Amino acid sequence: MTVSSSSPDSLYEAGKRVFSENFPAQKWLYFISIMAMIVVAATTSATAFIMKAIFDVLSREPNAYPAILVAGSVVTIFVGKGIATYVQQVALSKAGNSVVADIQRRLFRKLLQQEAAWFDKTESSDILVRVTQSAQSARNMIDVVVTGFIRDALTLIGLIGVMVYQHALLSAIFLVVGPLALLGVRAVLGRVRRIMAAELVSLTEILKVIQETSAGLRVVRAFGLESILENRMDRAVRDVERRSNAIVRLESVTSPMMDSLAGIAIATIVVVSGMSMGLGVQATPGELMAFVTALLMAYEPAKRLSRMRVTLESSFVGVRMMFDILDRPDFLTDAPDAVDLSEGVGEVALRNVRFKYSGGRDILSDLTIVFPQGRTTALVGPSGGGKSTIMALLLRLYDPAAGTVEINRMDIRKIKRDSLQKRTAYVGQNTFLFSTTIRENIRMGRQSASDEDVQSAAEAAQAHEFIITLPKGYDTQVGENGIFLSGGQRQRISLARAILKDASILLLDEATSALDNRSEALVRDAIAQATQGRTTIMIAHRLSTIMAADEVAFIEGGRLVEQGPLEDLMIQNGKFAQLFHTEFKPSNSQTSIQSSGA
Repeated sequence: MTVSSSSPDSLYEAGKRVFSENFPAQKWLYFISIMAMIVVAATTSATAFIMKAIFDVLSREPNAYPAILVAGSVVTIFVGKGIATYVQQVALSKAGNSVVADIQRRLFRKLLQQEAAWFDKTESSDILVRVTQSAQSARNMIDVVVTGFIRDALTLIGLIGVMVYQHALLSAIFLVVGPLALLGVRAVLGRVRRIMAAELVSLTEILKVIQETSAGLRVVRAFGLESILENRMDRAVRDVERRSNAIVRLESVTSPMMDSLAGIAIATIVVVSGMSMGLGVQATPGELMAFVTALLMAYEPAKRLSRMRVTLESSFVGVRMMFDILDRPDFLTDAPDAVDLSEGVGEVALRNVRFKYSGGRDILSDLTIVFPQGRTTALVGPSGGGKSTIMALLLRLYDPAAGTVEINRMDIRKIKRDSLQKRTAYVGQNTFLFSTTIRENIRMGRQSASDEDVQSAAEAAQAHEFIITLPKGYDTQVGENGIFLSGGQRQRISLARAILKDASILLLDEATSALDNRSEALVRDAIAQATQGRTTIMIAHRLSTIMAADEVAFIEGGRLVEQGPLEDLMIQNGKFAQLFHTEFKPSNSQTSIQSSGA
């Protein structure tokens, strides 16, 4: 896990951005919380101050009026402090929860705007940690600063004021010894930041192992990989445990320092107090009681303030990770001169396109290919030739390094994205379903579709027959990525989703690959109906798919080798004819071509 150099480089810069971007939206909740903190600080100081009156009442002759007055004051102070504490905690928590929710929404919106290449090189476990941990880090940073500088600082100032008022000489000793704790705190700050960065890496590894175990369970069981994954998890958990313990030790190191200094300060004050009385510096027992009470009560806010920088440093790493995502430029933005795609079925073309994935070789090399308007073109060729990359460029998951991808002779980079998305539908070989009902998965094709429209699309995709046999029919949950359904059922639902969208350009990445012969025959008819009047581009692995196409384009090495109707290519006896005679013998005419797209 790395942090971009564009992220804030200092704790001050990070804190400034966290506050400027999140505090204003919750300003009234924070204002209420701050007002309550001021009351808490005032009542805490009043608690120490009233100790003199309590001691004086208890040490004098019985007198009802002063006793009732002091008792009433004590009740008022403690009830006021209790109510203010409650208000502070509720308002601060509500504001903090809103900050976390808002940041997570912003992070997710930013993720949706990123190019596919970023997802290719960023592990999903890394993204999960960034979205969950960094939002909480930002919330912690605000909470620590607000409570530290308002509640703890004001409480400490108030208590010091009580101490000075009661005994100035003893207060001077405390003010000399107390700041020494800050020197020890500075020594641990650098280590806190380094350990937190390493701990987040270990958390990422834990999520990665869990994801791989869940997604690859069949491979794990088939190859007996349980012990390997268990060892990986054990190392990651052990690293998190060790670093968490280190963080606790570093955050807690201020406690013994403060405890020791507090003990020294109190012992010194006791000695000096005795000496001062001997020297004629008088203080009543009530004043000494109020002073000692204020001193003891000042210990906790002083300790929290001494640890505040350590806590902020531990949040700093997560905050930098958050800004690493938020500061990324949006990929899914329209060009300033972008326009809507013209109506009607259009010609699709790639002209002089060159493309390669990050850090890899060229996948497409000066490729020019035209997909005729309203016709179906089958892409065939050996593995790694670039067929799936062509699909990705048409979906604008990536932009070419050179050349143009065009619809109706318009560069799709000059077409508004929402307009492009409305005009294209896609069915992949590796079907993806959302973890919701069958009905909602189909309706993803067109959110405004009625239940009748959903059913019509399912019927066209030959999915209605099996759907109505399920316990809850269209309201059946499909599970994570459709785990509760067979591969063929998932593919038919995916096809129904594309049919419902009613787009003028249909992209099919071997939409019948997961079907048995009977289901394939049904879906083939559905595809034939769905492609009528549409510009259809499909990656073909089966003879039946190729036979259904108007044209065949043979792609090899990122180049178009030949293109034309099936009969013409057979007559030319070129690359496609060789593949046909090798793979599509009569005995296996329904088998898959053993070559998949790039």
